[in-house]
Amino acid sequence: MSELSRRHFLAGTAAAALSTSPALAAMGPNDKFDLVIKGGDVLDPSQSLRGKRDIGIRWGVVEAVEPEIPAARAAKTIDATGKLVTPGLVDLHCHVYPYGSAIGIPADELVQFQGTTTVVSAGDAGVNNLAALRRFIVAQTRARMYAFLHIANNGLSAFPVAELYNIDNAQVEACAMGLAENPDFLIGVKVRMSENVIFKHGIEPLKRAIQACEMCGWPAKMMVHIGGVETPQLMSDILNLLRPGDILTHAYSGAPNMAGAFTNIVQDGKLLPAALAAKQRGVIFDVGHGGGSFDFTVAEVAIPAGGSPDTLSSDIHVFSGNSPGAPYLPNVMGKFMAMGFSLEQVVAMATIAPARIINRAPKIGTLQIGAPGDVSILDMIEGPVTFVDTRNNKRDGKVQLKPVQTVINGVPFGRPYQAPFAVR
Repeated sequence: MSELSRRHFLAGTAAAALSTSPALAAMGPNDKFDLVIKGGDVLDPSQSLRGKRDIGIRWGVVEAVEPEIPAARAAKTIDATGKLVTPGLVDLHCHVYPYGSAIGIPADELVQFQGTTTVVSAGDAGVNNLAALRRFIVAQTRARMYAFLHIANNGLSAFPVAELYNIDNAQVEACAMGLAENPDFLIGVKVRMSENVIFKHGIEPLKRAIQACEMCGWPAKMMVHIGGVETPQLMSDILNLLRPGDILTHAYSGAPNMAGAFTNIVQDGKLLPAALAAKQRGVIFDVGHGGGSFDFTVAEVAIPAGGSPDTLSSDIHVFSGNSPGAPYLPNVMGKFMAMGFSLEQVVAMATIAPARIINRAPKIGTLQIGAPGDVSILDMIEGPVTFVDTRNNKRDGKVQLKPVQTVINGVPFGRPYQAPFAVR
């Protein structure tokens, strides 16, 4: 069979299947939902929805959000009484490339600890090992996965050896080619701009990364890691180069540079003017907590001065997951509640806000009718709790969030949550 006739044959077969598929038919009065999540306190910031609701899922998508769905209409039921029910959590910055990145964790193993239904690999792969990430990791992962491509050809495969001490690892045309070939999967380019990663190359790695974005043929975004930048001026230079929609991750890092100086967005006790200007022109401020990249004292200066976060993310990886700050995404959400953010705000920053940034599948980060059946069910535990950042600063809070059950594409995922650590 010729290629042309084969293509026509497959297209015709698919069209015939779609025309008779029951998934496209409206539900009849006797039809059952595949899954009903009953009795939960539903919070969906994308719809300004808060209240007791039942969620009906059929054929992997949200079919109904109603005050009550009769039990007889459910093939399977999850009792969410007394639980917080949100759209599936979206983690904009994590490391989920096991075997190909030196710090990667399997995304599906994180689900029960994070409640994440969508994850973004933050530069684990460069162009040299991108194909293996897509073919062998994403293809076998039930959680939805996207990625930022590292400007360094080898990504984070050599960690803890710094990938950009040798600037020749940053090959612009190769990176642009990787972006051009994978626009459905990639979000853009990642670069780490800390002194202990780029040594004395100054602004050059970021310039190359932006150039790759602009060469690839589609509007690729930057994700720029900061923390211990070489000089105070370089931090401002980084901020001044970022374009609207680019992402500053580890925005509230307090990590010093190699000389011990504090050179991030808060200097001499004030938010840098370049940071405020970046925020005002549409640069995204992402938390990227990790094992060394979130400092309460930096956030407490930056936020009231106009440098508020747009997205919460974990920067979870094999080292940070065992660090005292316990940067699992629901725990990060709890920390920002302890800083005065509302429950609605932290849920929005972990659902609809990152979903809009990645913009790769319809209706992620929402429970709208027709959205993928991605749901996070959380315990909201009220009572005194002490949170710690990555520099051993402590803040007291009143609420902890813990995953109970996660649903991905309408299917309950993994065993019910059991804490492997004491929440801090």
